[in-house]
Amino acid sequence: MARPWRRRHLGTDADRTRFRTLHSASLASPALRSGLTEESAGKAIKHLRALLGGAALALTDTSALLAWDGVGDHHGTQAGLLAAATVERGSTRVFDRGDLGCTETGCPIRTAVVSPLVADDRIVGTLQVFSSHHTAGLARAADEVATWVSGQLELAQLDGSRARAMEAEVRALRAQISPHFIYNSLGAIASFVRTDPDRARDLLLEFADFTRYSFRSHGEYTTLAEELRSVERYLLLEQARFGDRLTVALQIAPEVLPVAVPFLCIQPLVENAVQHGLAGSEEGRISITALDRGHECLIEVEDNGVGEDPEKVRRALAGDNSIDSVGLGNVDSRLRNTFGDEFGIVVETAPGAGTKVSVRVPKFAPGVHV
Repeated sequence: MARPWRRRHLGTDADRTRFRTLHSASLASPALRSGLTEESAGKAIKHLRALLGGAALALTDTSALLAWDGVGDHHGTQAGLLAAATVERGSTRVFDRGDLGCTETGCPIRTAVVSPLVADDRIVGTLQVFSSHHTAGLARAADEVATWVSGQLELAQLDGSRARAMEAEVRALRAQISPHFIYNSLGAIASFVRTDPDRARDLLLEFADFTRYSFRSHGEYTTLAEELRSVERYLLLEQARFGDRLTVALQIAPEVLPVAVPFLCIQPLVENAVQHGLAGSEEGRISITALDRGHECLIEVEDNGVGEDPEKVRRALAGDNSIDSVGLGNVDSRLRNTFGDEFGIVVETAPGAGTKVSVRVPKFAPGVHV
């Protein structure tokens, strides 16, 4: 018979200590992943002090206090000087009572261990532990925690670089898509102004909504529902231009509509399909499907056009801008950067055989949300 649960089964004292350490680290991590600022330091410092103990703890940039936690906050005015001295040496320093120069009666702070915080091979700040007495264990612990904090700051810089790179890729994609499409759409709308003003008005509203979505300035990600709604607007405008020459079939599983995807990752595929489907053909047929595949969503865009040389497609996916494709390499790169290399674009094509582009995306991915 199973024994009843008792509190002692939670583990040994060492187990509980390890849990508290990991828990404190996990609480400090989200703030540090946003970089070293007054706000992030203020959110993380209590949890870092829980890791180290000590009478007080300070976080600084290279010359000024960002946050303080603990007793003796009158020493906060010295934190910038301690940081500057540590940055100048480039390694951990220990400061004693004489260095701190405290005149407060009963102040428990007698020593400080100051460790540099390094990100991208550059000292960006310091972690300062204040205590009533210096021990080798405290210095070693301060070094270890400073190394861990530095790792979180490195990740913050990588996240920032990645976000800037993705934003640059989206700007490049907009520049590639927008000029001819805007010109052609306005031309199609203008053709209906006299003959069918109601349709011209509706198309103009669709065009306004399309451009508002395509040129929005916030968010790396969107829902598949929003992306497909933008695709629908794009196709309405293209059908106004080409009439019966362009037919579209959609098969969308409602279960996948909330899935988060990189902004502007489907529209370029559809624009390529329209261009290829109508090239040298009296009728272009475009098929767009979004299917539920358990933990993943499968999106396929297929056309009946002239097809393409697989080698040219390979070069386009590798980023060769001389290949006539609307952002194919751009979309592939952003999908891989977001979800991993196994989630890039798959293209099935051959001359005269049409083209099918497949995209798999996980329904849930760490850090990917709208």
